[in-house]
Amino acid sequence: MPYHEHVGRHEFGQNFLVDRSVITNLTDLVARTEGPIVEIGAGDGALTLPLSRQDREVTAVEIDPKRAKRLSRQTPENVTVICADILRFRFPRHPHVVVGNVPFHMTTSIIRTLLAADHWHAAVLLVQWEVARRRAGVGGATLLTASWWPWYDFELHSRVPARAFRPVPAVDGGLFTIARRETPLVTDRKGYQDFVRTVFTGRGHGLAEIVQRSGRISRPDLQDWMRANRVGPNLLPKDLDAHEWASLWQLAGPARPGGGGRPTPRRPRNPASTRRL
Repeated sequence: MPYHEHVGRHEFGQNFLVDRSVITNLTDLVARTEGPIVEIGAGDGALTLPLSRQDREVTAVEIDPKRAKRLSRQTPENVTVICADILRFRFPRHPHVVVGNVPFHMTTSIIRTLLAADHWHAAVLLVQWEVARRRAGVGGATLLTASWWPWYDFELHSRVPARAFRPVPAVDGGLFTIARRETPLVTDRKGYQDFVRTVFTGRGHGLAEIVQRSGRISRPDLQDWMRANRVGPNLLPKDLDAHEWASLWQLAGPARPGGGGRPTPRRPRNPASTRRL
């Protein structure tokens, strides 16, 4: 496998992708999508040039002015190279796909910016391995993932060895995708995200105790929900999946303005249902 010498400017945290098989895997994932492409951190065009051959409009965003200028001289007419900081970049106001070998030290900031942006419908991203795993909910979800799950589906695809980059980083990379759900699982974004934050940061030795301390759901209703969803009381918030979070939020209902939440009214219990998880 041939390698080329790439020296990234330190202040930009650049680790250039040089492994052709990884580049092929990434562009193959992009080929499953439709619409114009916005590339994050185009660098020297390792992804830009292969993406340009998909006969789609490509907007390549690169923060380094020298690299952006050099890349603009190498790309075909369907590629527009823009020198900009992706955290300040205005994404297109029409459906598009986001692609990028994300600078490792900026991963969380870029993902937060991306999740809050409208109009894009799919993202193919190369980030740190551990971040890719946790964003996809493998081994337990993070607060960030749980907060956005009702609107996005996260999927882990492959681990990328550190030797696939130049300079070689201290950790492996991970290739994962984000797809915007056609129909969100939840409509009240702020209310849901406030609830998830309350549960994730709440005190207690398990989900049952944490949720009960929040004052949002009565004990009988919570027990019924756990039974119906096969969720044990000692599981932690990170162990819930997207649909379980959405269901739990629907049970909690909106918080009382200025208060600590509104307990769900008790429902009649079924005398025959006495099993505890």
